[in-house]
Order: sequence, then C-alpha cells, then structure tokens
Amino acid sequence: MDHQPKFFENLSGTGKAIGVLTSGGDAQGMNAAVRAVVRMGIYVKAKVYFVYEGYQGMVDGGDNIVEVSWESVSSILQVGGTVIGSARCKSFRTREGRLQAAYNLVQRGITNLCVIGGDGSLTGANLFREEWSGLLEELAQKGKIDEEAVKKYAYLNIVGMVGSIDNDFCGTDMTIGTDSALHRIIEVVDAIMTTAQSHQRTFVLEVMGRHCGYLALVSALACGADWVFIPEYPPEEGWEDSMCVKLSENRARKKRLNIIIVAEGAIDCHNKPITSEKVKDLVVQQLGFDTRVTILGHVQRGGTPSAFDRILASRMGVEAVLALLEATPATPACVVSLSGNQAVRLPLMECVQMTQEVQKAMDEGRFVEAVRLRGRSFENNLNTYKLLSHKKPDAELPKTNFNVAVLNVGAPAAGMNAAVRAAVRVGITEGHKMFAVIDGFEGFARGKIKEISWGDVGGWTGQGGSILGTKRTLPAKYLEKIADQMRTNNINALMVIGGFEAYESCLQLQEARSRFEEFCVPICVLPATISNNVPGTDFSIGADTALNAIVETCDRIKQSASGTKRRVFIIETMGGYCGYLANMGALAAGADAAYIFEEQFDIRELQANVEHLTEKMKTSIQRGLVLRNENCNENYTTDFIYQLYSEEGKGVFDCRKNVLGHMQQGGAPSPFDRNFGTKISAKAMQWISKKLKETYRKGKVFANTDDSVCLLGMRRRNLVFQPVAELKTETDFVHRIPKEQWWLKLRPLMKILAKYKTSYDVSDSGQLEHVAMHSPKEAETGAI
Repeated sequence: MDHQPKFFENLSGTGKAIGVLTSGGDAQGMNAAVRAVVRMGIYVKAKVYFVYEGYQGMVDGGDNIVEVSWESVSSILQVGGTVIGSARCKSFRTREGRLQAAYNLVQRGITNLCVIGGDGSLTGANLFREEWSGLLEELAQKGKIDEEAVKKYAYLNIVGMVGSIDNDFCGTDMTIGTDSALHRIIEVVDAIMTTAQSHQRTFVLEVMGRHCGYLALVSALACGADWVFIPEYPPEEGWEDSMCVKLSENRARKKRLNIIIVAEGAIDCHNKPITSEKVKDLVVQQLGFDTRVTILGHVQRGGTPSAFDRILASRMGVEAVLALLEATPATPACVVSLSGNQAVRLPLMECVQMTQEVQKAMDEGRFVEAVRLRGRSFENNLNTYKLLSHKKPDAELPKTNFNVAVLNVGAPAAGMNAAVRAAVRVGITEGHKMFAVIDGFEGFARGKIKEISWGDVGGWTGQGGSILGTKRTLPAKYLEKIADQMRTNNINALMVIGGFEAYESCLQLQEARSRFEEFCVPICVLPATISNNVPGTDFSIGADTALNAIVETCDRIKQSASGTKRRVFIIETMGGYCGYLANMGALAAGADAAYIFEEQFDIRELQANVEHLTEKMKTSIQRGLVLRNENCNENYTTDFIYQLYSEEGKGVFDCRKNVLGHMQQGGAPSPFDRNFGTKISAKAMQWISKKLKETYRKGKVFANTDDSVCLLGMRRRNLVFQPVAELKTETDFVHRIPKEQWWLKLRPLMKILAKYKTSYDVSDSGQLEHVAMHSPKEAETGAI
C-alpha cells in the first residue's frame, strides 16, 4: 500500500448527536450493527440515541428516543432480531408524520441518522432528508422551534446499512442477516436429508424471498438440490416434464432422495406463481413419489447471528459512524456495504433505483436482464448451479482425452468435499476423465488413485472433513513414485485442495519440473484450511466453519460467566501462527482481548488488560472473555496467562481456561464454505481446461511456465489466479503465514468495541463510489 495512512483521530464527534434505528423486517446481525454504531459513536465523543420501534418511535417521540451508554449494548451481539424493535409505520409516510419526527429529533439535537433496514426503510430516510429544511421551516412558522434551531440543525445526514435476510439490495454483495438465514435453511435441509434418505422421499422446501431468489439459489447450491425455482430465472416452457425426467433419472442412479427448493416468489415465464404445493402435486401425479412439503417461514429470520453476520455488521456499523462524521451538506445519503471483502460507500438512491429496476425487469419478463442487474455474485451463483446440477447425456458431452486428478493435502477443512464435487462435475462437463487421489501425496505415491464419476460425488457438499482422505506429507520425498503414477495414469493436470502444505507441495512440484517432465502440466491450488494462513487469498475454505464453531462456544461460555458473575475466561484457539481465528473470533464474540503472534505483546500489555478487566468488573458487565492463538508466544502460554490473570485478579474476578482443540476442524461445513468451495473449484476447473488447450502440442500436454502453477484466491473484490512462484516473496515460510494479512486492519475495531483507546487506519474507507453495472463478461472473471 503506497498511501499515507489516514487515522480517524482527526475526526471528532464532539457536539454531534447520532440516532440509530432498525426498520422493516428484522434480520440477524442488526444488534451487532446497533452495538457497533453506539460504541463507535461514544468512542468519538458523540451522543448516541436509540430510536425504539423504527420510524413509529421517531414519530411518537417521548421515551422512544433515548440517549444510551456503552453498557446499553452489552450482551446483544449474540442475540437475533433487533433489541430496539422495528415496526411498519404508516404515519411516517405522511408529511404530518415526518413533521412530528423532525420535531422530536430537533428537540434532542439529532441531525445524524443511522438507519438499518431494507430498501423501503432507506428510501423513506432519503425522502426525510430531502424534506428536512422544509420541515424545519414549517416547524418555525408554527412556532414549535425558533430560528436559531433552524440554522443550527439545518442539515440532516443519513447513512444506511442494509439489514435484510433476502439479500435483495443491489450494490451490496451481502446484506446483514443473509448468511444467518442460510445457516437456518441449511440446518433444516441437512436434517431433512437424513429422513428423506431413510424413506426414499422427495422433499419440496419453500424458503423466503418474495422478490429475490438469493436464499433459494444459494441453499440449492449449498445442498446440491435437484431443482430450484426463483423469481429472476423462471423455468422454460415444459419445465414440468423436464423436472420429472430429471427426478426419475436421479432415482434410477440409486439416489434415494430428491430435494426441490422453491422461493416463495417463484414464477413461471408467464409471471404465474409456482407454489410448493403445485410442485408437490406434480411430482405425486406424474411420478408417484412419496413427496412432502416443508415451509420454513419465520425460522429463517430467527436464531443467533452467524460469525459472518456479526463481523459484517460490526464493520458496517463502525464505517457508518465514520461516514456520518465525514458527511457534509453536499454528501448524498449513502449506504455502507460490502463488495467482495471490501467495505464501500454507495449513494443510497442509486442502489434503490437499481433494486427497483430488477423488479421492473421481472414484471416485464426481461429475466436475463433481471439476473444481470442483481449483480455479479448472483449471476455467478446461478451459472455455477446450472453447471453442477444437470448432467448432460454422455453422447452430448465433449471428449477431450485429458485426465485430471484431484487430491486433498494438509489438515481436513470443512468444505473440501464441496470443492471436490464441483471439480469432478465441471471436469466431466468439460469432457475430461476425472481421477480422485486418496490420502494426499502419500496415497498418490502408493498408487491410490481411481476414476471418479458424476454420481460418486452426489451428496458431498454437506459432508465435513475430507472424504478422499488427506495427509500433511509433502511430495518432495516421493517425487519419483508420484511421477511414475502420473505417467502410468496419464495425468494431464492436477487440482490440489488444501492448506499451507498444498501451496508448498505445488512449489516443490514446480521446482522438480526440470527433473521430471511429468510435472510439466497445469496445476491449480485451492486454499482450504481453518487457519486461513495461505498466501494469495483473503479467505480459505473451512475458516468460516471453524470461526462459527469458536463463536458458538464463546457464546455458551459468556452465558455461563454471566451467571456466575465476576469471571474471566481464557480461550485457546487453533491456527498455527496465524491469528485469524483468534482475532476474528474475538470480534464476533465480543471478547475483551485477543493475543496473536502477528502483534507482539509483553508483560506490560498483559498487565494493562488485567487492569482493564478490573475496571470493567465495576460496571454492570461482570464477565470477561480473552482469546489466545495457540502459538502467539512460546513463553506466555495459555496456562501462564491463566495463572497471571488469576493472581492479579484476586478479590476482583476469578478465572477459567478452555482449550477448544479439534472441534474447530470438525462439523458440517457452513453455507459460506460450501458455496465458496463450490464456486472457486468450478472456476479453477475452467482455468485448468483453458490451460490444457493452450499447452497441448504434438499429442501431449507440456506446461513449464510459472503461470501454469497457480493458486486461486479471493483478493479484496476479485477471484485471481496467482503463480505460486510469485507468492514466494509474500510468504513467511518459518511461521507458515503470509507477510501481509488484510484482517490485521480490523484489529483496532475489536479493541474499540472492547473500550480500548487505539488508532484505526481509515485510508481504505471514505470514498463514495457509484453502483457499477457490470458487463456479462465480468461475471465470469470477477466476484465470489
């Protein structure tokens, strides 16, 4: 980064008052956003007010608008829904209602609003902002406020955050609540699969999404559903027969269950609704299959927010306060949102207009346009689903005569199996013969390699661990034997799915090319490790599942500590030398401190943390949570920190410790990991096909350039293929971590939300961007 860091210390909120409200349908993670706005607001010395019951509370005033303190938002991070309430409000739609709301805000000096809601709520906020000066004039004429107040409170600044489980807002990749809703859906699908399997049943699942098919589409992708109905992409004429043919083909292939997912707003190409009952009746009449309908309903809005939603909402909340502090009368109302892994600010009305364009396109039957307007993430999901769900008849498949092998290397990570499934199915669609290697490079050397078919990987997306088996062994000591196996099985390309070992293995294979021509083939690495320590990518497959396991446990521990009072827990997380899990776990669980290897600490810092907790025990929040990465310091071990805290906290708090261990590696993959694994694997397979065509000369594949051994990673906003040789300079091989890690920038966020004074580099935020319309081409190259 060549920019000069810009720190928010120069931004003061003194004299400013911020109101925060949640409006429209509730979504998990809204509380995390409210908490971040309140704490960041207080941190920059602004006054912060809760507006209870959304716009209704703003119109009613009185006790509905209250100034809040740091402790007001304690213990709400892990609670679903919204603790400040949300209500549909008719009166705010009238000018009289808005006049009353303006009066109530001016009485308290609030001229900054942070609105967390869907597009309706945000449109209302923008109208309010445009009318603001007129409303104040009118209040002055009626003698309700004086001219002084009109001048002093002349402008209203608005920043929106989108809280909506449907993910139906254009301009943002993920809205707050979407990931948690997917967690609920996938939990149900996984549970239904076992009973469906027992009875050979077909299940029709109806999920939310009146105008947007995101939840249906991503859950279909994440569980490998047989068919999905979404409003943006209605099935073609005659879909009834095609669907029934597909279901019976799957049964003929010994598949004991069928899953069909229907978005509640699903329509056919004549804009007629397709209901779950209609689908069920069709299957029963045409095929006679035992078919059941499950309507998930409000379960999807409920439950505790996922780790992703908590981190997303916390990041957005802090960003929203920064945007309000920097706003001028000329700044348009903006929305803080996420593009790839980057926080961005977008003009609110541009996003709203784009969102309305989608609906218009659907109403007018321009469905291809509707999908494109939804954004590249949605388009990618749809293309990947189409690629993986329908197997073409063998006669229609191209024949390339290339053999591609897939293997897992390193420790198991949830989502690896989803990646293998996608690789196998895309490979077969592209016309290759796919081979599975059992037990990593060790198995490869022993000849444990077999052809794998489309049906062999059915039902793999929801399985944790590694079905192919995985070993940490690097290929260096077996090079000759592996080369023999590559020759014997005529392997023309390799896909290696794994952690730091997978990356190192491919470096070794590349270095061995001069001695073994067999390794002169396209090789692609997919990062899959809970530690998230692979260079060249912001995220690895499996890290999200591990993070959720940590956060779930921390929630339980916090609850136990709240009961006993005055108790501090020291929790040890995995991750090798990489502090990702400890740091992000701390942010998502609302911890007081996180010790990591990347940020050296000494006895003085430990002492300061103990004192900080001692102060905290004097407030109403009488519990503490401290996370420690397993290798953060060889002398300050978990036992040492536990003993230090126990001694220093005598008489003030007592201490307990907990080592989380291998539970972080297990469990069913989270929706994010299933989806991420599936999509990057499909993309990697397409890259392999392209490289095979490019390097095929005189009857054989010969690839010996650096760019034929790549790692596919997510970098900020895009998926990029990077030659592993070029990543060497970015790697600390001793500690097995990248030299620069994006998440370290979020470290101050955790400290601010835990009430520490710190400096926070805000150079990356602050620029208002425009909503980009992407070209169809970009959907192939770009985002997740």
